[in-house]
Amino acid sequence: MDSTPSFTDADLARLTDSDKQELKDFIDKENKRTKFQAQSHNLTDMCWKKCFATSTIKSGALDKSEETCLANCVGRFLDLNVATLKHVQSMRH
Repeated sequence: MDSTPSFTDADLARLTDSDKQELKDFIDKENKRTKFQAQSHNLTDMCWKKCFATSTIKSGALDKSEETCLANCVGRFLDLNVATLKHVQSMRH
């Protein structure tokens, strides 16, 4: 049995403006959190495939080359995102 509460349009219409804003803010925060988690999972997957595609895991800790590979992968990913944002911003002006 589904225990998720359901809301009708009538329920939402009865909310005060303050409640509507609070609900909107909550949904916005949850959407941002979900987007961040998805991006984090994608980054983890991409760097895992790059850094461990041909090697086997030898222990519970990363060795120096694995650690370096992951740091470089994440760094390049973040650098690319910053460069992309700057490029998009420059196109707007």
